[in-house]
Amino acid sequence: MLYQTKIAGLGYYVPENIVTNDDLAKVMDTNDAWITERTGIKERRHIKKGDGNSTAVMGAKAAEIAIERANISKDEIDLIVFATLSPDYYFPGGGVQVQDILDIGTCPALDIRNQCSGFIYGLSVADQFIKTGMYKNVLLIGSENHSGGLDMTTRGRGVSVIFGDGAGAAVLTRSDQNAQGILSTHLHSEGKHALELTLKGPSTAHWVPALMEENPQEDIPYFPYMNGQFVFKHAVKRFSEVIMEGLTANGLEVSDIDMLIPHQANLRISQFIQQKFKLDDAQVFNNIQKYGNTTAASVPIALTEAWEQGKIKEGDVVVLAAFGSGFTWGSAVIKW
Repeated sequence: MLYQTKIAGLGYYVPENIVTNDDLAKVMDTNDAWITERTGIKERRHIKKGDGNSTAVMGAKAAEIAIERANISKDEIDLIVFATLSPDYYFPGGGVQVQDILDIGTCPALDIRNQCSGFIYGLSVADQFIKTGMYKNVLLIGSENHSGGLDMTTRGRGVSVIFGDGAGAAVLTRSDQNAQGILSTHLHSEGKHALELTLKGPSTAHWVPALMEENPQEDIPYFPYMNGQFVFKHAVKRFSEVIMEGLTANGLEVSDIDMLIPHQANLRISQFIQQKFKLDDAQVFNNIQKYGNTTAASVPIALTEAWEQGKIKEGDVVVLAAFGSGFTWGSAVIKW
């Protein structure tokens, strides 16, 4: 017997420190109009040194909210899945750190490194474990600390103005209601474009300025690199394909979408997809204006906010989609 997977609880956490476009203009050659025109972003959240936050800590804060809303005990969690591109350490991963922070028992914990697509990949992994009956309750987290490794100078403005810190979490649980829950997930990757959006350097645990002092060089591999136009072109193509793949697999039409939540990569990408599918503003949720691109955290943060604001109701068809470094991309179709 295959079970159905439903989302039982959602939560998110973002640092209190708000960084506006005007704040960035003080440290690099940019301005609010330049950033807004290209990305749609007005502000983002950054961890402030000494505030106690890290990738794992933010993930745990989001997870606590999701667990409480799922109305289960943390001891009922059977598996932790943690998605991030900015772990606190090279190893161990964030999953076991959250396990320790929340004092969860000896359930398994695994980490997913699929960048912007991390939460969708994690959703698919969790769905398979629940569908087959192996686990009943899975805690899925997407969390990112981008600010610890961004080039906050004019040299890095094309990338650094985009990203923010934050975490989102979901508790997924077994359901016997076949008509509700995760209907399907669809995953893809294309490794030949891996270097078009990459970070060759270290994790955020050892800060970039210190590494540059230790090993000065002209070609700096420690900061993220992005071929922006190339990524944009592929993103709009793959977003469209994977959304349609999910709809077709479930016998649905674009008109059946009640809420599309795209990964918050760039507001211009979301607007392109919205226009292509002829969706109105009530059918697409965007919050990149407030938080920037939080990579693996962006879909669960947006999903949680949309649900909190009453934009998602029981019976709605909700489509999640993401595209990012790898290149990797995926979608999920959910009957709420």
